[in-house]
Amino acid sequence: MRTSPTIMHLDMDAFYASAEQAAKPSLRGKAVIVGGLGPRGVVATASYEARVFGVHSAMPMAQARRLAPNAAYLVPRFGFYRQISEQVMALLRDLSPLVEPLSLDEAFVDLEAGEVAWDADSARAVGAGLRADIKAVTGLTGSVGLAASKMLAKMASEEAKPDGLVLIEPGSERGHIGPMPVRTLPGVGPATGDHLRRAGIHTVQELAEAGEDELVRLLGKAHGGALYAMALARDERPVVAERDAKSVSVEDTYDTDIHDRVRVRIEVQRLADRCVRRLREAGLSGRTIVLKVRRYDFSTLTRSETLRGPTDDPTVVREAAARLLESVDTTGGVRLLGVGVSGLADYTQEDLFAQAAHAAQPVGSVGEPSWHEPEEPEISAGVERAVAPAARNWRAGQDVRHAEHGPGWVQGSGLGRVTVRFETPGSAPGRVRTFRCEDPDLEPADPLPLVPRRPEPEQPLYAGLGRP
Repeated sequence: MRTSPTIMHLDMDAFYASAEQAAKPSLRGKAVIVGGLGPRGVVATASYEARVFGVHSAMPMAQARRLAPNAAYLVPRFGFYRQISEQVMALLRDLSPLVEPLSLDEAFVDLEAGEVAWDADSARAVGAGLRADIKAVTGLTGSVGLAASKMLAKMASEEAKPDGLVLIEPGSERGHIGPMPVRTLPGVGPATGDHLRRAGIHTVQELAEAGEDELVRLLGKAHGGALYAMALARDERPVVAERDAKSVSVEDTYDTDIHDRVRVRIEVQRLADRCVRRLREAGLSGRTIVLKVRRYDFSTLTRSETLRGPTDDPTVVREAAARLLESVDTTGGVRLLGVGVSGLADYTQEDLFAQAAHAAQPVGSVGEPSWHEPEEPEISAGVERAVAPAARNWRAGQDVRHAEHGPGWVQGSGLGRVTVRFETPGSAPGRVRTFRCEDPDLEPADPLPLVPRRPEPEQPLYAGLGRP
């Protein structure tokens, strides 16, 4: 482990909700909750105003509504969040060639590799400058952790929230994290935490004092050994610049279980087409088609088929997904469907027609696949797209434009009506108007940028922070 706190962890504060507040003047300072709005929806992010009521990410949306009935509930706008994320990641890459994104709103940075920091003072100056630049470029806030390892930097950024900076001095690591609850350590969830509590272990220091042998006995060799190393603040993992996607996939959760086998087939075909679109947008192809089915009893089945070569052809993916569906019993109903492609490559198989005609045998269940989506890696936290059957389904938070009134966003809809608030990121809180859902003057629109485009700096950022 290095001797200077030159590994940075940046975590944007309540990212999705904060972005929505910045984009919608009427929501600033108010409770905002972003996630799936259907009966089975899950909270993706809650603003700090909503967290006062006990709402948190990964909470069922129905529970959030009971806790905060007057909050604004919005669907995620991943394209919008990605635009902001690209601005933030560009700032990080100004600092170092070694930037390891973990999600749209979170990344590690090796400041030493960028030669912008070499000790505590220079690292702190870079962290403070970065936070100011993020605020200037996006209008949002981020929390920064600085330490000699990735684990400690991430713990420091969590401690810094919201909108702060914490630096853990080398040599003080064990004293810094020792009093913290064991749940603070990465990988210690509710089940592990309860198991350790029953064994009388409540803090990181008590974890270290228990010894490796005892932790292995309690938790098994791999988990126990890893936790003991973390309790001693040992972490040698480097910052890795590239994190290649292992698969591209889409999945939908349905408000009511699907019992009609024909409807299931149609949904699988639709998902296959969406998956191929994402493959092509990413410039990728893949050899293995994966079908995911979650049944009425929450049991989840996955089936896969490996083709003779990589493809991004929709016909090939649709036919493979249909073959996989034939091996799955959907009696009783289906609550979730997903289609994914793994074994990714940046080229396609030439003989697509031969591939489409080739009825490869499924290789069997592959367990839970990595449902990584290029637009939103952090959706793995549990947010799934809820599907409604309406032909023109206006969703709360959606960007729209009216021929007469201009840009705005959907505040709510129902009973054939849609309510729109007309405002922009730079305006005052706007007026609300209601229209028929079929109003020809109302159309979906692209998100408006939060702030003007970042100007090109006259000299590299932090140029004055280099070693003399």
